[in-house]
Amino acid sequence: MRTFEHGTAVWDVATPQQPGQVAGVTMAGFRLHDLTALRMVPHPAVTLLLEFGAGSPVLEGTGRQHRGCLVAGPGFGSGGAVRAWGENLECVQVRLSPLIARAVLGASTADLDGDAVPLDALWGREASRIREQLADTTSWPERFAFTDALLARRHAQPPPVDPEVTWAWRRIVGTRGLARVDDLATEVGWSRKRLWSRFRAQLGLPPKRAIKLVRFDHAAHRLAAGHAAAHVAAETGYTDQSHLHRDVHEFTGTTPATVAAEPFIAVDDIAWPRRGTTTDF
Repeated sequence: MRTFEHGTAVWDVATPQQPGQVAGVTMAGFRLHDLTALRMVPHPAVTLLLEFGAGSPVLEGTGRQHRGCLVAGPGFGSGGAVRAWGENLECVQVRLSPLIARAVLGASTADLDGDAVPLDALWGREASRIREQLADTTSWPERFAFTDALLARRHAQPPPVDPEVTWAWRRIVGTRGLARVDDLATEVGWSRKRLWSRFRAQLGLPPKRAIKLVRFDHAAHRLAAGHAAAHVAAETGYTDQSHLHRDVHEFTGTTPATVAAEPFIAVDDIAWPRRGTTTDF
């Protein structure tokens, strides 16, 4: 376990020592004594939050509050309106590639529509049992092993994702959001309309939105690494710095300078050390 300090934020962060059984799954463990109004920055993965501590995280945005274990779709937090806070928090945070999220969750990620839902809305009483079992464990390796076994069991009989959709998603991630929808449709031999329909139904967001979100995610992490906005805009495929500003504001409600200082992004170097590979999401 490592300690992450960023301004006033102090978190304990744990990571698994070996890859899990299911490709497209990454996870990290967090212990926070005091979390104060953390802005949720959108991410391309589906997020599964399994909390088990003495406290309970609260997420608030779009006029609603979410407590306890939850599932959030790709792009959750867009607009910068979602904040998280709480005390004495412990959780395992799982990032699921949209390619496998439907199989693991047992529900279409399109139904999430970029929002969050309580885990018990999808898994019923099993969500409470998971929280209890995690609370009974005494170490992070045990918690990761339990979570890995849980995800592998649920993924045993996955519903199919069209090969064309899989290829298009991997192309989007592999190019860091520089792919074009028309080119993707041509390369898989589908019409643009068919690609839009199948991609959204199976992965939870339309291809153009996926491209924007993956490109933004890459740019946000470059900003957090200390690179100037003009350099990041040129490096990550934006037309100019104003284009980068518009996308950052659309996803976070703020500016590149503010995003560069966000703890939610800065902690990734510790929590997700394999960032940058196509298996991340």
